[in-house]
Amino acid sequence: MHGGALAGWLLMALCAVSGAYCLLRTRTGTPQERSTARSEALMGFGMAAMAVPAAVLTLPEWAWAVYGAMFGAAALRALWSARRGAHHLHHLVGSLAMVYMAMAPGAAGAGGHAGHGAAAGGAGGIPLLTGVLLLYYALYVLRSAGHLIPAGTGVASFAGGSAEGVVRSGGGGLRDGGAGGATGGGTELTMACRLTMGIAMFAMLLTL
Repeated sequence: MHGGALAGWLLMALCAVSGAYCLLRTRTGTPQERSTARSEALMGFGMAAMAVPAAVLTLPEWAWAVYGAMFGAAALRALWSARRGAHHLHHLVGSLAMVYMAMAPGAAGAGGHAGHGAAAGGAGGIPLLTGVLLLYYALYVLRSAGHLIPAGTGVASFAGGSAEGVVRSGGGGLRDGGAGGATGGGTELTMACRLTMGIAMFAMLLTL
């Protein structure tokens, strides 16, 4: 990530913690919930690795090709899984966004992570595609935040939260009926992790 080392470390820590929590979720729940948790853990750890300040860790150019291939495989898996539920489409978008950032011109050649090449030599990606992804994640973050804010508030209504979209479960957690929470394991903490990763993805795309 381009920018101060402190911002990079903070982003890395948030993504790593989110990935670790998702990894813990793979031990419980239905097969579909565990599969979703594995996909989200991969995304969290992948973003954490991408957020490490370039001054600390410089990856060789071939590593970015491996990185792109790994998330390309994850994208294919998400596309195949989308037959069973539309929530997998979000994982598909996320995996493709990771491939895009890894393969963006200059990202690998500058020896840094997403956006370092862009800062050194102009735009590091396709402006239109970057803009579309930024818009998608901006809307995703707003909708996810809306489901975490208590229904009935003006902010929740603006962001897409509603009494129908957020239903209290017997255990006190939140079950998300909208696009932001997508699948089971929908406790407030799970939704907060998804929101965190959405914000992190938006921040990374801004560097291209």
